[in-house]
This record gives sequence, structure tokens and C-alpha cells, in this order.
Amino acid sequence: MATLTKQSEQFLNNYLNNASPTGFESAGQKLWLEYIRPYVDEVGLDNYGTAYGVINPGKDYRVVIEGHADEISWFVHYISDNGYINVIRNGGSDHQIAPSKRVNIHGTKGIVRGVFGWPAIHTRRGDEAKLQAQIHNIFIDVGAKDKAEVLEMGIHVGSVITYPDELEVMNDRFYCGRALDNRMGGFCIAEVARLLKKNKIELDYTLYIVNSVQEEVGLRGAQMIADSIKPDVAIVTDVTHDTGTPLLNKKKVGDVQAGKGPSVTYAPAVHNKLLQMIIDTAEANSIDIQREASSRATGTDTDAFAYSNGGVPSALISLPLRYMHTTVEMAHKDDVEGVIQLIYETLQVIKGGMSFKYFEV
Repeated sequence: MATLTKQSEQFLNNYLNNASPTGFESAGQKLWLEYIRPYVDEVGLDNYGTAYGVINPGKDYRVVIEGHADEISWFVHYISDNGYINVIRNGGSDHQIAPSKRVNIHGTKGIVRGVFGWPAIHTRRGDEAKLQAQIHNIFIDVGAKDKAEVLEMGIHVGSVITYPDELEVMNDRFYCGRALDNRMGGFCIAEVARLLKKNKIELDYTLYIVNSVQEEVGLRGAQMIADSIKPDVAIVTDVTHDTGTPLLNKKKVGDVQAGKGPSVTYAPAVHNKLLQMIIDTAEANSIDIQREASSRATGTDTDAFAYSNGGVPSALISLPLRYMHTTVEMAHKDDVEGVIQLIYETLQVIKGGMSFKYFEV
């Protein structure tokens, strides 16, 4: 059953099209808080920009649903005398997709447009035909004649660089654009808050809807907010790889496909009883799910919550995503609906004071 509204999708467009690079998430967090404010009792913000809403505040038992707000980007690292810019990563940006991409450089005087330049194919002959994009040889051209002109534009070492690509819908079926990882997760948990309010669901615990910062550089925002909230349970949503596209080996990366439902993950950080509750909830509500396993760590904020505060029962619900960390990430509309529905229904199964210990002693 469809849950998204025109208002929801307008928010999604505004939210995805806004730049929120790691460490500079504030503009996106303001949009997110503005959207969820009518659906929660309180809102809050920590010192590094993690935003959250609170439903039913003041209860002893605290549950978190969480996504992360930041997108991968670049930093200006070096400006040559003749006005070209070299970069370093801010998060897991893929250097191989950079050549010929347009960029926005966020300088002190506003956004400056630039391009990742690359030698024309005509000039790459002999051994030079083997030239490949690498982090040390990609560069940005802003049309400046020299370093002084670049600096005059308001660009400096440390200026953050994002891609301008915006959200579109392909074949009336797939959302496509940059930063679906993982502002789509922030969108899903905001929609859960909206549905709880719309349907007048009464929870007997305090629910925190958390949009964390700095996941792309090591789960940092989740680590900080977990210590502040001290939750009893955490359900994290992030993206996972759709492995049904060409050039991927399912024996290595698992078997998950867009359009077949959200994926649940087995991993040491994922609490087995909470995971089984989510699986049972999916079955009871006819929500299609897929399964995958992660060796050692999930690589998501699930790990940060699970290993905080002496151990917090945590689980991961993932949105299958094509072409992760590119500007053409694709997610199926049905899977987005599935993530929202699964979190929404699971929250109604959790009860205040519920123990997730594996056995009693």
C-alpha cells in the first residue's frame, strides 16, 4: 500500500537536491527538522549537527530509529600557480567517475562552478592511452588564469566540493540522483514519524528519530548521539548494494536486488532477537524482505549504536541501491515504501521495558 504523499515527495526533492557534504550538513538538517517538526513533540541538535525529533519524551525506555544525513564530497587540497585545483576525498568519493563531471565549489563568496577536466582521447596515444583517473591526477578547472584569480573567487584550501546532479524519477519506478546514500534513509524515518502522527499511534516509550552526521568518515555522528541519548534499542536504516547489475559477482557481494524489498542483515553487531522481531513483523504484514550477511562489521551506524553504552540491541534495515557513491544512485520506489512500512510496523511491536537479553540468569 502506497504511503507517500505529494508533500512527502516534494520534501524528498528539496532534501535530496540540497548539498549536505560530510561536516557541512547544516542546510540539509534545517530542511529535515522543518519537515518533521509537526510530527514530533520535541526537536534537538547536538554540537556537531546531528538532528533529531522526539516522540513521547520523558519515558525511561528509549528507542532510536536512525539514518545519516551526510553525502560524500571533495576538499580543495592544492591550487596550482596556473589556477588548477587538486582535491582530496571527504568520505568515499570515487575518483574514477570524476573526469568530465561538473562541480559546485562552496567558497567564501558562494558557489563557484567548475569541472573535473581530463585530457582529450585524441591526445592519449601509446603508453598514454593507458592513463586512468587516480586521486593524485584528477583536477578541477574553474576557468581561472592563475592561482590569484582562484583565490579572488573565494576558493581556498579546504573549500568543500559537491556535485550538482539532482533527483529525477526514471521509468516512473526508480529514484535516481546523488546522495540517496543516505538521505533517503533520513527521508524514510521522517515518513515513519509522519505516519505515527497521522495514524495516532500511541507508544509506551520515548522514540528518537535521529538524522546523524559524519557517517561517511567513520560513523562519527552516530557515536556521539548514541552516547547522548543512551538508547535501549536502535534500528538503523542505510543503503546496501543492488547486486543484480552488470559487473558484480553475487558470490562475493551477496544477492540483493532493487524492487524485491528492503534487506535485513546478519552480522555480529546486529542483535539476533531484534532482527527476528523485524523479520516476524515483515511476515505478519506481508512486507517483502531480502537477507544478507556482513563479516565482522556492517560498515553502517548500526555498529556505532550496537557497541555504545555497554551494548545496545541494534538492527539494520537497508534500502537496495544501484551505483552507490556515484551521481546516478538508483532506488526502487517500492523498496522505499517497504523500508518505511517495516520500521513503522516494528515500532508498534516493541514495548517499553522489553528485554532483549538472550536468556535469563
